[in-house]
Amino acid sequence: MVRGFYLILHREPACLAVSRCQESAGLNVNNCITTFLHVETKYIFVTGGVVSSLGKGIISSSLARLLLSRGYRVTIQKFDPYINIDPGTLNPYEHGECYVTVDGHEADLDLGHYERFTNTQTTRANNVTTGRIYQSVIDKERRGDYLGKTVQIIPHITDEIKRNVKILGNTGKFDFVITEIGGTVGDIESTPYLEAVRQLRWELGRDALCVHLTYVPYLKAAKELKTKPTQHSVKLLQQVGIQPDILVLRTEKDVPAQMRRKVAQFCNVEPDAVIQSLDAPTIYQVPLMMHEQHLDEIVLRKMGVDAEGEPDLSAWNAFLEKLSTATEEVSIGLVGKYVQLQDAYKSINESLSHAATHCDRKLKITYINSEKLTAENAGEYLSGLDGVVIAPGFGQRGIEGKFHAIRWTREHDVPTFGICLGMQCMVIEFARNVLGLEEANSTEMDTKTPHNVIDLMEEQKSISDMGGTMRLGAYDCDLREGSRVAEAYGTRRVSERHRHRFEFNEDYREAFERGGMQCVGTNPGTNLVEVVEIPEKRWFIGTQYHPEYQSTVLHPNPLFISFIKAAVNYRKVRK
Repeated sequence: MVRGFYLILHREPACLAVSRCQESAGLNVNNCITTFLHVETKYIFVTGGVVSSLGKGIISSSLARLLLSRGYRVTIQKFDPYINIDPGTLNPYEHGECYVTVDGHEADLDLGHYERFTNTQTTRANNVTTGRIYQSVIDKERRGDYLGKTVQIIPHITDEIKRNVKILGNTGKFDFVITEIGGTVGDIESTPYLEAVRQLRWELGRDALCVHLTYVPYLKAAKELKTKPTQHSVKLLQQVGIQPDILVLRTEKDVPAQMRRKVAQFCNVEPDAVIQSLDAPTIYQVPLMMHEQHLDEIVLRKMGVDAEGEPDLSAWNAFLEKLSTATEEVSIGLVGKYVQLQDAYKSINESLSHAATHCDRKLKITYINSEKLTAENAGEYLSGLDGVVIAPGFGQRGIEGKFHAIRWTREHDVPTFGICLGMQCMVIEFARNVLGLEEANSTEMDTKTPHNVIDLMEEQKSISDMGGTMRLGAYDCDLREGSRVAEAYGTRRVSERHRHRFEFNEDYREAFERGGMQCVGTNPGTNLVEVVEIPEKRWFIGTQYHPEYQSTVLHPNPLFISFIKAAVNYRKVRK
């Protein structure tokens, strides 16, 4: 039941609901009136079947976008069944990139999708793992909170899962809490989560709903789509006591209406609640595809909420229009060691795409393995590019290749953007080849270097644990007036997210400034160097922070926009 609405005047870039202002068509949603509807908190669970990596995060984000565009307050959370406390210690090849929230939590990469689609920030509460659930229960047992009871999966683990599911809903800030359950139905690891979902659906009644995403494969030899895997997946879900309310069929081929009715009949789902999710040219098209099949209306109707009217997708459509009509390319090279798995740099890829679209350009990314770069072949790899990103990361592997790439782009005046370790590599290369400190290095790579231009942060020197101990989350950065980075942001102070242990060594600042590399961004509390740039170059900037974590569809990060503009201008000169 709708209880009322709020009118809110936004003066911050991250609005919690869709803009109603005329500026939406130009992707500018600042300083605009926003209407919020308000309902009793509803819980939507998104589960997956048949295979992993079907895109539960994209479906969750798309549904959130549609509900936000109708004026509701929405948040999304991810429950991951692995026992790690967080993905911070996982190899990117294992789990893709590690995303960082504003409050310093190392999170699953799906939280990046959540933020990019919804234009709202996530926190630690939006990502929970089995490791955190068990750690919390064990801590309670050690304190005696269970009063001598035998601690068991049911009710203690499931109660802890339920408590975490409802944390965001209990704040009173959200009308809908979408909870994505990681993994695949049938996995042993997911069983406690599904049991918790079963209990919550029973307890919450019409205030809870389950969307199940499955796969409908196409057998090329038989020239047929097969629904049997979906039927088995739903039966597994039913066996644990959960009847899905909505089915989303992930498929490469159109699923005919007759086949969707067959799925509905076998799976006890209403025919209009069986929706297909075809391959799309861009993930940002998925909200529109879901709306065309009335996913948002079906959800609202099933949860007893008024579904009249249409979502305001004007700003979203304006972005897609720019994305689809851009004809001129901008070619960006990404130099890193995880290039075989593009999800390792997911937020950077998307940030470049947002910025390129904003600049009416079609993005072409070339992934360059830094392990294969040498002084001799750097030009072969880099000469045809409009701009180069030196990727973040950890460790020695591939580091020399990054130095060779940076030297080539610096000497040939190619727009270059170094992020975190990429910025540190810019500093080391400059020290070696401009300042003449031939053995300059980071103590991460060489603890005995005579010129530790990059050194371990003082507060990190007494830390031995690897997980969750870096400098994490959002910190302020003061930008030097007149610098290119200050011009890009249009302000003298910004707040960006961090994930690092090593920093620019303050002892060398004067030498770098004299040599031509300016330290133009510093933390106001610690004086830590956050941004370096070479003003005499077209665009040569390194950031210790990760600006890619704060780029969304409706608000591309200003530094990425500035970089893409520089690349476009360089392309004109180069051509």
